[in-house]
Amino acid sequence: MTVLLVLGAVAVVIAFLTLRETPREVPELEPVSRASAEELEAVPEGGSPSTAPEPEGEVVVHVGGEVAEPGLYTMPAGSRVADAVEEAGGARADTDLDLLNLARPLADGERILVGVEEEHTVDGASGEAGGPIDINRAGETELRTLPGIGEKRARQILAHREALGGSFGSVDDLLGVEGIAERTLENLRPHVTVG
Repeated sequence: MTVLLVLGAVAVVIAFLTLRETPREVPELEPVSRASAEELEAVPEGGSPSTAPEPEGEVVVHVGGEVAEPGLYTMPAGSRVADAVEEAGGARADTDLDLLNLARPLADGERILVGVEEEHTVDGASGEAGGPIDINRAGETELRTLPGIGEKRARQILAHREALGGSFGSVDDLLGVEGIAERTLENLRPHVTVG
């Protein structure tokens, strides 16, 4: 038994001396930087990170339809439709946001109509009406082309027009429509008339 203990102790001493060699030098490695989340998202499948620069500057967009505060907004380049809707106070309750691609990047000078199925035209050509809309003759489709006026608000304008006897005396009579306040009226003023 004593012999086994001595042999075990000798084996431990030999192992200790063998492993106690001078440590080898480890070659210096170049530092590796960690990619940011944005860089990783920009990597196409099987490709390398994109070197495209971030957009700079600003874009100006017109946000209308079913939002709390329709109007013109200056946004940082690279912003999305969702950012513009949020900047306009967010969509009103029960607004169908699936009509918009909220992830689409904004383009300078564009018009975003929230909760409006399609952009109707008065002259049948472009997305802009052929002049101010006569709110005494306009139907729901024409009214919905106005900034800040969606389906619900267009119906409210028509109902208020009927309550006034079938016509507005002036553009200022729009203040009697539920949901149209001074700011909305000022956005509408260049686009409407009474005939």
